[in-house]
Amino acid sequence: GLVLGIYSSEKDEGPAQFTSAGDAFDRLVSGKLRELLSVCGPPLKKGKTRIFHGLHQDFPSVVVVGLGKKNAGVNDQENWNEGKENIRAAVAAGCRQIQELEIPCVEVDPCGDAQAAAEGSVLGLHEYNELKQKKKLVVTPQLHGSAESEAWQKGVTYAEGQNLARYLMEAPANHITPIKFAEHIEQKLRSFSNVKVHIRPESWIATQQMGAFLSVAKGSAEPPIFLEIHYLGAANTNDSPLVFVGKGVTFDSGGISLKPSSGMDAMRADMGGAATVCSAIVTAAALNLPLNIIGLAPLCENMPSGKANKPGDVVRAKNGKTIQVDNTDAEGRLLLADALCYAHNFNARAIVNAATLTGAMDVALGSAATGVFTNSSWLWTHLYEASVLTGDRVWRMPLFEHYTKQVTDCPLADLSNIGKYSRAGGACTAAAFLKEFVTASHWAHLDIAGVMSNKDEVPYLRKGMAGRPTRTLVEFAARLSQDSHN
Repeated sequence: GLVLGIYSSEKDEGPAQFTSAGDAFDRLVSGKLRELLSVCGPPLKKGKTRIFHGLHQDFPSVVVVGLGKKNAGVNDQENWNEGKENIRAAVAAGCRQIQELEIPCVEVDPCGDAQAAAEGSVLGLHEYNELKQKKKLVVTPQLHGSAESEAWQKGVTYAEGQNLARYLMEAPANHITPIKFAEHIEQKLRSFSNVKVHIRPESWIATQQMGAFLSVAKGSAEPPIFLEIHYLGAANTNDSPLVFVGKGVTFDSGGISLKPSSGMDAMRADMGGAATVCSAIVTAAALNLPLNIIGLAPLCENMPSGKANKPGDVVRAKNGKTIQVDNTDAEGRLLLADALCYAHNFNARAIVNAATLTGAMDVALGSAATGVFTNSSWLWTHLYEASVLTGDRVWRMPLFEHYTKQVTDCPLADLSNIGKYSRAGGACTAAAFLKEFVTASHWAHLDIAGVMSNKDEVPYLRKGMAGRPTRTLVEFAARLSQDSHN
């Protein structure tokens, strides 16, 4: 199969304009493609497709995809590069059409941006069907032509990183337990000589005095794991690392503060923070980025049992602060509190944590963007600029003292794990809670609860767990590595 792009004409009436690959193919078939397009209905709209059969023996099926306006660049209103997003969406639609026809190989027009085209095709074809007997045909997208093979390969690597996060998040909780999560990541990193993976057991967690993390883990029969990854990509292995921290609750029942049963199965993806940061490090290693990255993922289940946290219990975090657990379903911040304290051991350039932390984040932004709470405008700028390129957007949220007061005003302990006005500003009070465990001057908390899954909002992702914002984290790390080079 072959996927070719076509631009909308600047004026709605004029003839549509092919990409250079489309033009070349049209010449190869003596203008038949242009002819067919002109007689088979109105011009192709952005993201729409038309399929033609029998035009050329090498490509029995050709899908033409609408790319929208030719010079679409950064859209300041949308906070993304519209041209890149148009390519991702169009190419994904074209590749899926080839897959429907059960054609195992598809060549993809780079459409002027081979990285975006590769991302669109690899992300668009991904589907979790590990456990089904009847599987969709696996289609391998390849670059059409050879001009932009390096950019194409980079796009494939970025997309495969996000697909790894999607795989981990989508898999059932009895298949991705804390230890299986850690082993899966270790296996992905085995071939890199500059990566060390430490799978820390419960006894190690106890010696680190991570009382908040252990209090969540003790409700489950699955033992907790603290996953620690060291990627040493910088020329000087002693350079200050970027530290990624990810919430790794492999199943979240809510604990004693039990969640409603409807939709609870989606809580297999409550380790989305750990999945995205670990996948970002796997991608950074594959790209050989010249910087040091440390990944930390506290992994456990949050279950109701005779040993589980009870509402009102008080636990002690690694830095000595006591926490009143007023709601056992606000457990992610307890894991992150201890992991963030530990992250300060590494003299980090920046600490970035990701977590499916609050339903309130989904209420605030829906699936349009990841909410970012940060004490550093430098860090925010880098994250924001990375997200404009990837199309996986971020939006800055407030870290006001106003919210801190709501978690520090607590009857029995230094902090309560929920704000005292419970529902008001829930994502903000959660961020304020985490800030109590951070002394680093460059820290960002990404609340990814709203972008955890995809219904149909991102056209180049199928329905299911989204693996967002893995590509933004990778692009952010890439920009940071250029920074240290300059």
